[in-house]
Amino acid sequence: MSSHTMNPVLAEVYRNNIVESCHRGSAVVVDSQGKTVLAVGDTDRKIYPRSALKLFQAIALLESGAADQFDLSDKEIALACASHNAEQFHIDAVHNWLHRLGLDTDDLECGPDFPMSDVMKRKLLTGRGKPARVYQNCSGKHCGMLTLARHLGVQTNGYSEYQHPTQQAWMKTFSELVGIDATTLDWESDGCGLPAICAPMERVAYGCALFANPEVVGGRRGQAMSRIMSCIQAHPQMIAGTGRCCTDVIKATSGFVVVKTGAEGVYAGVLPELGLGLTLKIDDGATRGSEVALGGLLMKLGAIDSRIRAQLSRHFETVIYNTQKKATGKIMAAEIWGL
Repeated sequence: MSSHTMNPVLAEVYRNNIVESCHRGSAVVVDSQGKTVLAVGDTDRKIYPRSALKLFQAIALLESGAADQFDLSDKEIALACASHNAEQFHIDAVHNWLHRLGLDTDDLECGPDFPMSDVMKRKLLTGRGKPARVYQNCSGKHCGMLTLARHLGVQTNGYSEYQHPTQQAWMKTFSELVGIDATTLDWESDGCGLPAICAPMERVAYGCALFANPEVVGGRRGQAMSRIMSCIQAHPQMIAGTGRCCTDVIKATSGFVVVKTGAEGVYAGVLPELGLGLTLKIDDGATRGSEVALGGLLMKLGAIDSRIRAQLSRHFETVIYNTQKKATGKIMAAEIWGL
């Protein structure tokens, strides 16, 4: 039996005030000195952070000088960190970016996909549209990888492969930043085709804490991390989009909290004003559980107050409706958060 099967309940699903289901998981909060501030559940475990690592993957894009060479805008830098909805402004940004690189969507090595947003997917299907690489939620990150490849003067073909210089660059940066050799970690291809490493939760949270305190890192790397944060804080719509938790949290807190989701119930977070970083993982991989648990964690840390939590209730205290549009229950933060 895996040790995390004994993780505490972080979110509960109620029907008629009776717990019908629950979501177990773990969470860890770390400061920029590497001190654990809060640990819930099995935080020694390794997880696949998936897209929650995108801020780390973007560092080499800026630190190398590639972003300046190709005159990337703040919106494009935020898009490099995104799991986007494929709203029109996302799509336009990807097309314009590729055009400046002298490339097109065929050069993206993420597979064709439908938009992540149900609204955008329905619009596409109504117009008899088909899956496309530009709609894939990671296409902005892939543009960043192509930009780095151009800057390094290496082949763009095969940039998604583990041994390609662009992949080795971000893994080297991550290794140096959090003090663990990423090349020793288990890995497998992510949903978009790039390597997904299996990393310790606590190390990911520590890296996030360094984003909250980039002056601790210093030099070009610290400047790159500071710029990434500023771009996301200024353009939260690029990181996800309409109705998405990441975008809504950043907007509601005016950048006081920057969070990034990853597939299978993961969140990473940067709390600049508190100087903290966090990682959260829901064991069953459910997004509905990870969002509600994130709300509980942010409340416990004092990163948000009741007013902001209420403003973000669609994510942090989700109402369940049946097909008659009747409210039948809620998903709520568990008692462990002390709310």
